[in-house]
Amino acid sequence: MTMCNFAKKLTETPSKVNENDIQTLRDLDLTDKDISQIVQIIGYFNYINRVADGLGLEPENFIDKKGYKTK
Repeated sequence: MTMCNFAKKLTETPSKVNENDIQTLRDLDLTDKDISQIVQIIGYFNYINRVADGLGLEPENFIDKKGYKTK
């Protein structure tokens, strides 16, 4: 499992994240502090996107449809 796979699992099926997933991240030489920060960042982005979607907010004019900053 890569960090991206972990992010996908935490985003799509958070109740299925288990100790094996955490151990896999530790096996990548990530510390518990690293893992905590990763979980918090993933959780924040999931939260803020759901808030924006729930409120029907549109991206700012300087953000394109893919989420990139325009010139």
